[in-house]
Amino acid sequence: MKQQISLSVLDQSIACAGQGQDEAIRQTLRMAEWCERLGYRRFWVSEHHNHPSIVGSAPEILVAAIAARTRSIRVGTAGVMLPHYSPYKVAEQFRVLEALAPGRIDLGLGRAPGSDQLTAYALNPDAATRADRFPEQVRDLMQWVSGGEMPEGHPFSRVRATPGGPGQPEIWMLGSSDFGARLAGHFGLPYSFAHFITDGRGCESVLELYRRSFRPGLRLAEPHAGLCVWALAADTEAEARHLFRTRERWRIERDRGNLTAMLPPEAAVNTDLTPAEEAALERLRATALVGTGAQVAARIRELAARTGAAEIAILTWTFDAQARRRSYELLAREFGLLARAA
Repeated sequence: MKQQISLSVLDQSIACAGQGQDEAIRQTLRMAEWCERLGYRRFWVSEHHNHPSIVGSAPEILVAAIAARTRSIRVGTAGVMLPHYSPYKVAEQFRVLEALAPGRIDLGLGRAPGSDQLTAYALNPDAATRADRFPEQVRDLMQWVSGGEMPEGHPFSRVRATPGGPGQPEIWMLGSSDFGARLAGHFGLPYSFAHFITDGRGCESVLELYRRSFRPGLRLAEPHAGLCVWALAADTEAEARHLFRTRERWRIERDRGNLTAMLPPEAAVNTDLTPAEEAALERLRATALVGTGAQVAARIRELAARTGAAEIAILTWTFDAQARRRSYELLAREFGLLARAA
């Protein structure tokens, strides 16, 4: 019997060469509608700033637009980079979102800047010290989102986040290191490991640390772990490998310090690589979840079984939006999402 896995999507509003960055935002909206029809559980959007490749800079606005265009899929952030902001303002934003789409809003939190150092300072002049206050920010945000009481002596104990209502956003902690895992466990939050950032390195040890650190919270009695993986499926393995050239070239350019828009696979042939870059690409190809729908689904199932992840969020980059849609469709079929959505 095939393992039942909860599947979701992470969309990063990727910029493609020859297209306006504004089109990437509109593609995200269309992809959310498509993934809802396919039966995915969640559709998450990321936060990056001053980034030529990933142009989703205001996830809270994207979440509102997606929630207005969908009816059943959960919608959220992966994530809000909390050190840039006031926890109180973020709580207000997501209380409003919860009022607009009751029971469908996720608030994923991250500590990384999602930008370079100069941009971090443009977002918040106190950027040098705010990351150190992240645990305190998370604590305050949780209280404002839930309507709970602040610690005794808290300077904002009389401040409430509105609008009130019977529900509240589901808060997730996101990360790829020990810090976020420990914090998620401490606060009793669900945790999603960014497998796509580390190419899987450290995944099992970080999830084990999360489970050991977990203390029951207001919403979770037991740890709830997820993974966000980069995956690409196509009708044939050869086609999938062809489409993957876009990602390969982007990784090479990133490692050279060049962040660029996505190239079409025909223009992304790697003919000017050093021996070290060739070796890096071979490692990437060996670990990447790329192939037919059945091949990628089998790799995802194996990964979920090995790590004990309850949910898998899938991130897919292709130059052509239709190829991305097809990838999500093939995986939805392999996991029986279409039958459950019908």
